[in-house]
Amino acid sequence: MDLFLLDASMQIAKTDYVSFTFFVGTMAMMAAAVFFFLELNNTSKEWRTSVLVSGLITFIAAVHYFYMRDVWASSGESPTEFRYIDWLLTVPLLMIEFYLVLSAVTKVPAGVFWRLLVGTVAMLGFGYAGETGMMNASVGFWLAMAGWAFIIWEIFKGEASQINAGLANTNVQGAYKAMLLCVTVGWSIYPIGYFMGYMGGGADPATLNIVYNLADFVNKIGFGVIIWAAAVADSE
Repeated sequence: MDLFLLDASMQIAKTDYVSFTFFVGTMAMMAAAVFFFLELNNTSKEWRTSVLVSGLITFIAAVHYFYMRDVWASSGESPTEFRYIDWLLTVPLLMIEFYLVLSAVTKVPAGVFWRLLVGTVAMLGFGYAGETGMMNASVGFWLAMAGWAFIIWEIFKGEASQINAGLANTNVQGAYKAMLLCVTVGWSIYPIGYFMGYMGGGADPATLNIVYNLADFVNKIGFGVIIWAAAVADSE
């Protein structure tokens, strides 16, 4: 099989599309992080924390993607542990962005922050326990889905949603709606992959990792771009 040299210590097959998506993901996440950090001065101080967090999310993801690519290329196994470490750091930050975006234009109770954080950690913790065999895969799946349902309730019907509905700021409302799509439609690919891989008769690891990588690309970089666009528009 023809090979090309990726770095000094590792070779990857030209047909290894999983490694390719990991490599593209690494570069895209890092580029996005640099972009968000450089754009901080183009936003008002009320929005800078939100844009900074978007940069941190993509930077953390870029580092983990570098290691996940190495695990896949050297073993052909899904880098489940690295992926969950990435998610345990970045997904709570993504959810906290709802609190930060609203806080840019109004005062938001601390309870919104903590409910979003606790729901996210529960979702990821039970998902990890189910995928790694710490608990029954089906039990872990449904408990993780309960955490996701709690998050969705909070941002659609809970206090966060009510605060957003009472705002007159169109930039925040537009960003909030787009973020809702990411958390519902964009995030749906992860439980589908879990179900197929552990409860639906199994899924091809290569296909699953490619889909996860593409989903991360949209749900992390796209999420950040939504916030950056609102921050710049509101700062003008």
